Amino acid sequence: MADWTDCLNFGISIAKQASEVVLSAFQQQKEVKLKSSPADLVTETDQRIEKILISAIRNRYPHHRCIGEESVAAGERVQLTDAPTWIIDPIDGTVNFVHRFPFVAVSIAFTVNQQTQFGIVYSCIEDKLFHAQRGGGAFLNGEPLHASGQEDISSCVVVTEIGAERDDLALSTMTCNIFRLLKLPVRGVRALGTAAVDMCQVATGGADAYYHIGMHCWDIAASAIIVQEAGGVVMDTDGSPFDMMSRRVIAASSSIVANRIAQVIQVFPCRRDDEDPDRCVCGASGVNGL
Repeated sequence: MADWTDCLNFGISIAKQASEVVLSAFQQQKEVKLKSSPADLVTETDQRIEKILISAIRNRYPHHRCIGEESVAAGERVQLTDAPTWIIDPIDGTVNFVHRFPFVAVSIAFTVNQQTQFGIVYSCIEDKLFHAQRGGGAFLNGEPLHASGQEDISSCVVVTEIGAERDDLALSTMTCNIFRLLKLPVRGVRALGTAAVDMCQVATGGADAYYHIGMHCWDIAASAIIVQEAGGVVMDTDGSPFDMMSRRVIAASSSIVANRIAQVIQVFPCRRDDEDPDRCVCGASGVNGL
């Protein structure tokens, strides 16, 4: 089995460099552009960080592939092959970044043979570096992480997001899902505005579950392996194995909690990330990673 530790260490180093760019721009006025909706934003800093990350990766590993949020927004296809591939969200939580709400992350995942080998999530304002390598455990600033192991849904804190989609079907589905969970009941529902950091809360044990419909592979690829390596469970919202391209996910402290959530939440149509963008899926114009 190949050892990708050198790539992991390089990924951590460039995530820290990207965080410095985020911090330097955080309090500044931003030039904001809309993508798919008024809640789906991009700034010059998103684009700048992605260019920095991809340039550094290609200089160090010229035969590796990259999938980046802003590159896809500019028209690149999402194609996950067996080749070593870096999946990048330069700023997860762009709305937070624009409004100076202090949950903003750089997210980097690395796959080989379409299997994630490691994930890095740097929550920049908090100065929290989450990372995990397949078979090596999960860590926060160097300290081991462990999911809560909670199996009682009524004792769970659940994290989710409404997302950037604003059509009636998506909004009614997302808000009704929160209602259904509160009626189970769960102990509480939280939202931080960044899918990557949301999911990492499950790895810390601070939250017991996270679910979402409509996010993208770059939002959750890194945090998924962090949850798994912390002892948590990650799967599709229908209970099938996790597929980062499906744009549906449940991450939980235990399979019991994950399956209980899967029983009550509903989904709305979302085009897969790796599907031909020219194919129209009614009711899903593309929910971005906040």
